[in-house]
Amino acid sequence: MDAQFIDRIYESAFVPELWPDVLAHLADIAAARSGWMATSRDGKHHFSGSNEIVRAAAAPIIESGLAFRTDRFARLSAACHPGFLREIDIYTDAELEADPFYQKYLIPRGLGCAAATTMVLPSQDNLLITLEREGARGPVESSAIEKLDALRPHVARSAFMAARLHLERARAASATLAALGLPALVLDGKGKVLVTNQLMEASSGILQWRAHDAVGLTDRTAERLLHDALATIDLSGDGCVRSFPVRSAEATLVAHVIPVRLSARDIFARSIAVLALTPLGLPQAPPIELVQSLFDLTPAEARVARGLASGMAVEAIAADAGVSSNTIRTHVRGIFEKTGCTRQAEVVALFTGISPVRH
Repeated sequence: MDAQFIDRIYESAFVPELWPDVLAHLADIAAARSGWMATSRDGKHHFSGSNEIVRAAAAPIIESGLAFRTDRFARLSAACHPGFLREIDIYTDAELEADPFYQKYLIPRGLGCAAATTMVLPSQDNLLITLEREGARGPVESSAIEKLDALRPHVARSAFMAARLHLERARAASATLAALGLPALVLDGKGKVLVTNQLMEASSGILQWRAHDAVGLTDRTAERLLHDALATIDLSGDGCVRSFPVRSAEATLVAHVIPVRLSARDIFARSIAVLALTPLGLPQAPPIELVQSLFDLTPAEARVARGLASGMAVEAIAADAGVSSNTIRTHVRGIFEKTGCTRQAEVVALFTGISPVRH
């Protein structure tokens, strides 16, 4: 995995002018002509494209809200898939021939094949990322989809932060955290708190404030995962778990350790990460698809987690997927490692505590 590119993704969380470069790189992976990202909430739309031509062409579609009213967006959302999908994954040939968005807009422009993903962010923004490819090239290859899926959790974390900031550059650390509207703090390389907001300071039962501006978590499993996340903050491998549940007697939250990269450190001086907390089981809680992505679950692990949450046994999940029970148990072990759970019952409790998707 390209560590420098992952740094760029996280840098874009706080420096949105860099999103075009990120989208262009994602488009290159898919051998696509262009890439664009859009968020929508309460009739307000924000977007970025891989170049000026894309931004000019996409502006009417995004600003009018059309991108979020197309049948393609509806199918992507209904799929609840924690990864990128192609036309062949969500359409039949006959359905594609009848889709007005393709027939009237995309195909006349030489497009018609894409890799796209949707998610609902903790801010309740709908996020849509689309990599538009020439129709003559055919569907995006499975190898490219695998690469995009591996990058998706990093994009999700970064987009989560960017959407909270409404894709506008924050000028100061305190203003940035205040704009989030979520409990958050900024940490340096030794775990010292540099900046925090009132919501985090009021998170009693979750945090332990220590000497020399250090902070810990009362949940010992989460404390270990936080320590590991900070210790590996400069690594970009698949084994770096940066989102995990934090439990207290009063609530369960998801902690997101979001690396501060490159020029983003101009905003958060001397910092290495932002720790943000998202409540579960509340109206503003993230949907299960987002949390699956933020926990860095692979698509296979996500399907197993969804099966466990719906009450299915390992054997039933294996039969439904057409694989062995041992394969499913391997996925379950991966879920345990990435969520900090130790029993299947904890996985079920975690995922069933998350509010359903609302479009």
